[in-house]
Order: sequence, then structure tokens, then C-alpha cells
Amino acid sequence: MLSMENKSNVLMQSYELGRLLGQGTFAKVYHARGIKTNQSVAIKVIDKEKVLKVGLIEQIKREISVMRLVRHPNIIQLYEVMATKTKIYFVMEYAKGGELFNKVSKGKLKEDVARKYFQQLLDAVDFCHTRGVYHRDIKPENLLLDENEDLKVSDFGLSALAESKRQDGLLHTTCGTPAYVAPEVINRKGYDGAKADIWSCGVVLYVLLAGYLPFHDSNLMEMYRKIGKAEYKCPNWFPPEVRRLLSKMLDPNPSTRASIAKIKESSWFRKGLNSKHIKSVTRSDMDASGPCENSSTSADPKQESAKPPSLNAFDIISLSAGFDLSGLFEADFQKREARFTSRKPASVIISKLEDIARRLRMKVMKKEAGLLKLEGLKEGRKGILSIDAEIFEVTPSFHLVEVKKSNGDSLEYQQILRENIRPSLKDIVWVWQGEQQQQLPELQEQQQNDQEQQQHDQEQRQEQ
Repeated sequence: MLSMENKSNVLMQSYELGRLLGQGTFAKVYHARGIKTNQSVAIKVIDKEKVLKVGLIEQIKREISVMRLVRHPNIIQLYEVMATKTKIYFVMEYAKGGELFNKVSKGKLKEDVARKYFQQLLDAVDFCHTRGVYHRDIKPENLLLDENEDLKVSDFGLSALAESKRQDGLLHTTCGTPAYVAPEVINRKGYDGAKADIWSCGVVLYVLLAGYLPFHDSNLMEMYRKIGKAEYKCPNWFPPEVRRLLSKMLDPNPSTRASIAKIKESSWFRKGLNSKHIKSVTRSDMDASGPCENSSTSADPKQESAKPPSLNAFDIISLSAGFDLSGLFEADFQKREARFTSRKPASVIISKLEDIARRLRMKVMKKEAGLLKLEGLKEGRKGILSIDAEIFEVTPSFHLVEVKKSNGDSLEYQQILRENIRPSLKDIVWVWQGEQQQQLPELQEQQQNDQEQQQHDQEQRQEQ
């Protein structure tokens, strides 16, 4: 039983709730089954009142928008979000194999198995970092396995509920599990989320191969001292390549700690990479529909590349102005992305963006379906200015466009956005995000009403 509002174990006529998988301060996670699809899912039930009490509701909303950015084969996918007066429900992919922690607690893993999990972990973490998302609580308990023994990172962006970077561009809350936490996080000096994640990945690698922790002491202060000095010993069965790799990842100085690109160059990491272990990320992996979508994949690749990716109801909510909380975390003028909706077809939007690029003397590259890259021809203050414009289809006659800087100077980008791009787009823009709060959720409601009407009509026809 979840609450008075759900006397049975059926949630929103869509999911049948099963056993409790785990619980934390604000949430419980249940196994559930889609009633129409019969697919297993995990549902995280968040208590709104508890979350409101500690003032985290805005951050949960922020995390919903973050989750849109992290669709990857090695990350637990968030399928949809539902809410009642007292609860928020996250419907997520279910990892049948349970926690990697359970495997390691039985003893160390074989080297090639450990390597496979480490490769998949780094792939997932790298993917998130490129989207500005940091996990900050990487540990074997947050690493799950699916039925094919592939790694799935869970709680990405839902674990500690990310907070803002301060003016110095560093994160400032101490979170994560002490044994896996980077020294700069413990020292409360402000830290780089990406560097801190790399340290935690190093600790995970050690644990997978050793079967125990590198920094361990019954006295917490003593453990912190060891972490601060990166004082650990490798067991004799660790190959020299692994020792070298660990010394670069478990570097107490974040500025000299190895980057993900460097780790991926190591000979130990690259072994077996051409085998079936590592799945390359394709567009369809990132935009995979959830269990509630009927995704039909086009057989014709030409047809596929011409059509921008489409958004489901969940994406619409997460992109809507009411859920865009970046204003809490960064001043408006420093915002890296701007979004607008348009009632024009994708081809019109694309030619408009090409016109703007010509006027600004920027070259245009079409990367893939619905993604354009505008690049300056000469160096600016911080290298060549590069702007990405990505078009998403909401309905065939309604598109959402995201414009963001991918390289170059922020002030230069903001100036071009303000003085050239926005004014030039005014005849095709329906609304810029943040200028009309409820516009997208209304659209979603409209779609829902249309669907209900269709269903009703269908049922009536069947009765006749």
C-alpha cells in the first residue's frame, strides 16, 4: 500500500506495483509492471511533503530536466514522471541483475569482467560530463546490472540532487559515500564535479579488482587522512598497467588527475574494446522511447536522417518553462542555452538558421537529424565560436529548438544571441522559453485530451 490515494497496488491505471526494492530518506523504490505492456519497471515514489520540508522540490524538478539529457545504454533510463497531490513517481528502467555491490561483496572479479564494467562505467560518466551532469555519488551500490550482465548507472542526477556551482565555478556540497569521495570534496574547498567523479571511478576500479576498499579505517578521521594523501597499497595480483592507471586516477591533486580521455588511452582500458562488451551510443539509444511509447523505427535510413527526433510527453514536461530551473543556478546573461518553440516545419527553421549563419559569416554543418552546427571563421577571445541548434519535433507542425554555445567566449555568444539570432528569428518563433510559463504543459494537456477522445471514440465504435 502506498498511500490513501492508492488503496490498491495499481498506479494511475498504468502500473501494477510489486515488491519494495529499496528506500531512502525521501523515496521508496518498487518493482512494478506495465499493465498494457507487461514490461518490468522500477518506480521511485518520492514523498512531496518531506521534500518540500527540506526545500528540495525545485531541485527535483531540475533533475527531471537533467534526466532528459542522459539517455545512454549504460544509464538507467527515466521513462516518465507522474504526480499526485502527495507523491511524485519516477518510472524507470528496471535492472534485473541488482547491484554490482552484491557481486563484489562475494569477492574480487576476474580481470576481464572488471574491465568490462569499468569500460561501461567510464562511457556513461563521459557521456554525462559532456552534458554538464555530474553524478557525485559513484559507488558499487549505485551501479546496477541488467539481465545481460551489462552495467547500468543509477541515480544519475537523482542521487544527491545536484546544486549550483558558485561564482568560482565549483560545486560546494559535501556528498557521496566517504570511502569513494575525492579529497577535495572532503576538504570542503569547492570542487570540479567531473574530477571528483573520476576519483570515485578509480576507487570503484580498485574495489572490482581487489574485492575490498583502497582507503579503509575504522577511524573516520584516519580514513580521511589516507584519502587526502592517496595512501593505498595495491594487492600483488594487480597488473602494472592497472597500478599506473590507478595512480593517475587516485591523484589527490584534482588539477593533475587523469581526464577521461587520458584514461581511455591507457592500454589496459583499450583491451577487448572491439568485442561485444562496449556498445557504441547511437542516436536511437539516446532517444529511445520508454515503455509507454510506440516507437516505430524507420527501415529507410535516408528517411530517418531527414527527420528531427521527436519528443514524448515526458520530454515536453522536462523542457517546459515551468521546469526550466537553470535561473536558480546561473545568472540569465550567462545561460548557455536558449529554447524556443515554432509552429513552422523543420525545413523552414533550418533555412532560417542557415540565413542567419550566412549573415554572421559563420559556416553551417549538418551533423545529424535535426542538429546544425554554426561555426565562426575567425578566432574569438576563447577560440572559435561554435553554436549548436537542435530541432525536436513535438508534433509535425510544432517544433522545439534549442540553441547553445558549444565552444568559444560566452559573452560573444550572448551578444550574437541577443543582437542577431533572436531578432532574426522573430517571424518563426512562437514563444521563447521562460517568457510564457505554462505554454508547453498546456500543449501536453491538449495532446492528452486528444488521446483520451480518440480512445473514447474507439471504445464506442467497438461497442457498436
